[in-house]
Amino acid sequence: MRVIGVRRLKEFWGKHPKAEVPLTTWYQVARNATWRNTAEMLQTWPSADVVERLTVFNVGGNEFRLIARVEYQRHEIYIRGVFTRDEYDEEGWET
Repeated sequence: MRVIGVRRLKEFWGKHPKAEVPLTTWYQVARNATWRNTAEMLQTWPSADVVERLTVFNVGGNEFRLIARVEYQRHEIYIRGVFTRDEYDEEGWET
């Protein structure tokens, strides 16, 4: 899959250094994935949740949330945002 928005990952782990290793791991898995649909993605990343048109990936032992739009037919993942668990639990992350 082509991952678009990697800069957001780097910016996030610049503020939260503990997130660098788990986000790098997520990136490597996603970049090498050949997911054709949500079911295949969930086989690789079973803790992910689909929220409308977005996918919420739980990374770093459930400490961080990576929000992305996965376009299976185009083989692209658009990173919309990365949050700590507490930030994610606050209202308004959808915007």
